[in-house]
Amino acid sequence: MSASMVARATVRAVSKRKILATRAALTLTPPAVNRIRTLLENKPEYIGLKVGVRTRGCNGMTYTLDFTKQKDQADEEVLQDGVRVFIEKKAQLTLLGTEMDFVESKLSSEFVFNNPNIKGTCGCGESFNI
Repeated sequence: MSASMVARATVRAVSKRKILATRAALTLTPPAVNRIRTLLENKPEYIGLKVGVRTRGCNGMTYTLDFTKQKDQADEEVLQDGVRVFIEKKAQLTLLGTEMDFVESKLSSEFVFNNPNIKGTCGCGESFNI
C-alpha cells in the first residue's frame, strides 16, 4: 500500500432516488408581505428588502434589514406574493426555515423572525445565538 492512499472511495449511480422536500429559506406571513409592499411603494429605485445578520448585542448576532437596488451574486432570493426579499450569504444558514412576521401593538411595530435554529436570545430579544 502506498503512503498516499489512505482509504478507498466507491462511486455508484443511483437510479431511483427519492426527492426530499426542502425547507424554504424564509417564509413571509401576510402581514409581513403587506408591510414590505407598503415600504417599497414609494421607492421605485429599490427592488426589495435585504436580510442579513451582524455580530452584535449581548448574545452574539442580530438581524439587519435594508432596502436593496440589486441582487448580489451570493444572495438567496425569496419571492412571495410579489414581494422580493434577499438573504445575504452570511445569513442563509442561520435563517433556514425561519418565518418573518410583522407585528403591531399600541407602542411599537416591528418585523419578528420566528427562527427554529436559535439556541438562545438575550433578555430584550434583539440578539441571538445559534
